[in-house]
Amino acid sequence: MSAVTAQPVAVFGCRPRVAGGVCFLEDQVVLHAAGAGCLQLHLEQKWHKFIPGTEKSRGVQALAVSPSRRYLAVSETVAEQPVLTVYELSSVPARRRRTLAAAELPAREAVSLAFSPDCRYLAAATAPPEGHLTYWLWEKQRLMAAVRLEAPGSGVCQVSFSPRDNAQVCITGNGFFKLFKYSEGTLKQMNLQKGEPQNYLCHAWLSEEEVICGTDTGKLILFETGELHWETSVEYKKPPRELEEDTTTEEYESSSDVPCGLASEDNGSQQDSLPQISAVVAYSKGFACSSSPGVVLLFEKTKEKEVYKESQEIWLPQDLFRSEPKTSGRQDIICICFSPSEETMVVNTNKNQLYMFTMLSTNLMKEKAAYFSYLNFPLHSASITGLDICMWKPILATCSLDRSVRIWNYETNTLELYKEYREEAYTVSLHPTGLFCLVGFSDKLRFISLLYEDMHVFKEFAVRKCRECSFSNGGHLFAAVDGNVIQIYSSITFENINNLKGHSGKIHAVKWSADDAKFVSCDTHGAVYEWNLLTGERESECVLKSCIYSSIALSSDAKIIFAVGSDQTLKEISESSIQHEVPAFDVVYTAVAVSYSGHMVFVGTSLGTIRAMKYPLPLTRDFNEYRAHAGAVTKMSITNNDLFLLTASEDGSIFIWKVYDKGGGILKWVKEVEYAEEVLIMRSDIEEKSQAMLDLQIRVKELRTENDYQLRLKDMYCNEKIKELEENFTQEISSLKTKHQNLTVIRNS
Repeated sequence: MSAVTAQPVAVFGCRPRVAGGVCFLEDQVVLHAAGAGCLQLHLEQKWHKFIPGTEKSRGVQALAVSPSRRYLAVSETVAEQPVLTVYELSSVPARRRRTLAAAELPAREAVSLAFSPDCRYLAAATAPPEGHLTYWLWEKQRLMAAVRLEAPGSGVCQVSFSPRDNAQVCITGNGFFKLFKYSEGTLKQMNLQKGEPQNYLCHAWLSEEEVICGTDTGKLILFETGELHWETSVEYKKPPRELEEDTTTEEYESSSDVPCGLASEDNGSQQDSLPQISAVVAYSKGFACSSSPGVVLLFEKTKEKEVYKESQEIWLPQDLFRSEPKTSGRQDIICICFSPSEETMVVNTNKNQLYMFTMLSTNLMKEKAAYFSYLNFPLHSASITGLDICMWKPILATCSLDRSVRIWNYETNTLELYKEYREEAYTVSLHPTGLFCLVGFSDKLRFISLLYEDMHVFKEFAVRKCRECSFSNGGHLFAAVDGNVIQIYSSITFENINNLKGHSGKIHAVKWSADDAKFVSCDTHGAVYEWNLLTGERESECVLKSCIYSSIALSSDAKIIFAVGSDQTLKEISESSIQHEVPAFDVVYTAVAVSYSGHMVFVGTSLGTIRAMKYPLPLTRDFNEYRAHAGAVTKMSITNNDLFLLTASEDGSIFIWKVYDKGGGILKWVKEVEYAEEVLIMRSDIEEKSQAMLDLQIRVKELRTENDYQLRLKDMYCNEKIKELEENFTQEISSLKTKHQNLTVIRNS
């Protein structure tokens, strides 16, 4: 096998719409679906441990953690077949214990999983129509029972075990709430459905007999031993800040004669919104549920007629770095979980985001509304279209169809900068200093200054839908792709100094040579061109019309071009011809990167896997393959010291890999890298901060003067009081002396 190995050290991404998609393993360790597997994240120490999925998996559909928190069950679709896998989390790394599959079942993946209280049994449900409930003795890989779910329509379904009974299973979905009991190889239904069928979106066991269900019309229905016990309807809720704005708007409208048709129209659409209970989970005091986008309601048990009463609203925060901050707080919450001690609550949204809330603060808060904070960082919620690194700093820039640009630090595994714009971002390039970046948006190409706490657009260029841009290695030039023309600009004067014409197809990738004298590009019509930037002429070409190229990489001496495309091969091109081709073995290579040492080549595939191979390229399957992303790899890059590999995907996830040699040691780099600490800050920001500091200093002086004056007043008051008390006591002493003398005289006489 290849001597090059890679290990994921950080993963930034969360897979949406996964049943049970987030859960706690310990008070400080959260597990959630990410890429084509699951990620363990420590909340305090911030370490990441990735559990890759099954080979050729399309990603996790559902997951469940056993009550002992020792086992993890995962539902995936592999090669068109559903697969259930159980991992043992106590071993490091997590070990695959069992794989469950039943040939007699229809080829549909499980959409909900649950472990029995003693962790021996596993229940799995496939979505209706043609839904099935299966009951497994998973350790022996034995299917104990299966029952078909007759349901009127399709939709979400959920399965769970009774908290104390291994044989009792509850399943809900569109039009059904069913309790089953396992006995003698069959699952027998225990309850009879009465009344109007509801579309149950979620449920949770509150005790051995009580199950709370949430519907798509905002109803909370409590069943006790299968019978309806209590029911309530939850209203559609608006965030507190919106309610304040609405109140202000109404006051303005009432005091103004100008008709506000748009405002009233918006209010009407909000009133038409219907609540729906998208997630519910039990905890010691009652249960938590999400009834409207962006909010979790806490219900506590009472002794009154209302069995459970709402006690707290917890809202998603407004993200001020978004182009529309309000929308960040209006995400659908699809999963809620509590830590074992119930000190922390974590939620997962339909926009790939994870939020946390410290429950201890509820006792301290007098207001009814509270707010979540990000579990780690705001994550990409759509396909990542651009990724780049720089020389001076250990940072990478990413951009996405979610219209955001983010700056990550791959040494500290943190998000340093983040901003969302109004247009989709297609490509990003970092200046070698790490102080500027180029971003190609749907309307313009923008030159952006990366400030200490913000991104500032310094210059705009009229290049629409720029799909590729790149700074030169010296940083004095940059290239921008406009259709099938490559425009070369000066980074100093911003003049368009050259236009490279000759491509007939859309240009998919561009690369600079180390000395910036040469420039390489590839397109959708199978052309790979090498340009001389001093003359602006094409020096060499290699055209293979049957291949749509997607990515290229250049060796450090600029003599070899590595190219990948639609024909399922990795090509080694030099001297205008293909010197070597490596087959991809039934996948499409979508991205390629070569190390600065020239000894390692990495490729990303359409399945989201990463392959590491030595150079010279192997003729056989002599490479290490790693399961990572759940979508095609869109971009990849290797750091200048060959220590880190960075990959991004259509699924919105980013992986940071540490590269190792055959002996397991980190590859050594000859030069010791020292990174710059400098940052940019606007003059206006400095003046504003200086003014704020000056105002605060003046305020401190005023407070000190006022404090001194108050102390003097208190001293004067105390001195007067002391004097008064002294006089009173002196008079009293003299009076007592006189009285004593008189008594002495009387006694002697």
